[in-house]
Amino acid sequence: MASIKVKFRPSTNENKEGTIYFQIIQNRVIRQLKTDYLVFMHEWDEENNVITVTDSKRQNYLQSIEESIKRDIKCLQNIIKQLENKRVKYTAEDIISTFQKQANEQSLFNFMQSVIVQLQQMGKQRTSETYRATLRSFMLFREDKDILLEDIDSDTMLLYEAYLRNRGLTKNTTSFYMRILRAVYNRAVEKDLTTNRNPFKHVYTGIDKTVKRAIPLKAIKQIKSLELSLQPSLDFARDMFLFSFYTRGMSFIDMAYLKKKDLSNGILSYRRRKTGQQLFIRWEKCMQEIVEKYDTDYCSPYLLPILKYPYDRNQYKNMLYRTNKSLKEIAKMVGLSIPLTLYVARHSWASIAKSKNIPISVISEGMGHDSEMTTQIYLASLDNAVVDRANAQILKDL
Repeated sequence: MASIKVKFRPSTNENKEGTIYFQIIQNRVIRQLKTDYLVFMHEWDEENNVITVTDSKRQNYLQSIEESIKRDIKCLQNIIKQLENKRVKYTAEDIISTFQKQANEQSLFNFMQSVIVQLQQMGKQRTSETYRATLRSFMLFREDKDILLEDIDSDTMLLYEAYLRNRGLTKNTTSFYMRILRAVYNRAVEKDLTTNRNPFKHVYTGIDKTVKRAIPLKAIKQIKSLELSLQPSLDFARDMFLFSFYTRGMSFIDMAYLKKKDLSNGILSYRRRKTGQQLFIRWEKCMQEIVEKYDTDYCSPYLLPILKYPYDRNQYKNMLYRTNKSLKEIAKMVGLSIPLTLYVARHSWASIAKSKNIPISVISEGMGHDSEMTTQIYLASLDNAVVDRANAQILKDL
């Protein structure tokens, strides 16, 4: 039976990336299958023929290439198995030509993986992670059997939706996966890789009303007044929740990446990682109290102690998990009936602002929404002072 080996060819320029390729051996005849996977020499373990991560900034990109290599190997193994089952003589060239034919016909797995790698290269880490999670889900549904873009139809998506529902996923979660697959499919259509057969027309791709996630100002006061000095993990989680609320519902990932230099002349400025929109927040005393409480690492460039320096993506994920876990304990302490997470702070700020008759347009601007089409049409821009006065009005009642 034919064998497959992964090899690396370094660039003649040591400052440039080299190329990963597959070595196909059949009947002692060796042939090479080129790939578009590029890594630096120090990112390749020559002894074990595997990628090694040496730079945390490229970790996600390299992991995507590792996944692509594994999938290509599985595809090559399936081709060899099929050729073996036919009980006919075949060569290394036959394996390569069959593989390339399948690649040229553009399968969903391959195309989606290329999109994920592109997102990684563009620095869109969160988006690439959601795409990777969707691909894993669809591959489980397909039992690792790839599908050509041309073969994706309405029946396929209906079966996938039923598969997700049978696994107990909510309507919004199934819609989330469908919207990502639709975005990938539309990108393939734009590239003329397939014709649009509207495969998503019979599946749900909307956003259903969810369980209320906002809590009243009274509950936030209770959380603020808790004595947690002897429980550091709960104390930290409470402070991060309050900081999010103080800053108009700032997301945890934006809080994590706040730099000390982002605070200047009484104004905190940051750019939302989700939308790229830049926001400005007047610095309040309650915000300063939290920062001063944790300002012990003078070498760190970060405003809050969420990430250590140097950092990697796993630091953020672990801290998010631990903080939300602690918030669930806090919820029990104040008798909340809904699950308390960091995202509740954002919902609560908006809900409380609305109850104080603050205009929807001000709330939308304050939270950095860029998908509020009605708001964007109504307001070309909004004076930051209006938003700051709205925030001060809310914080004054705490």
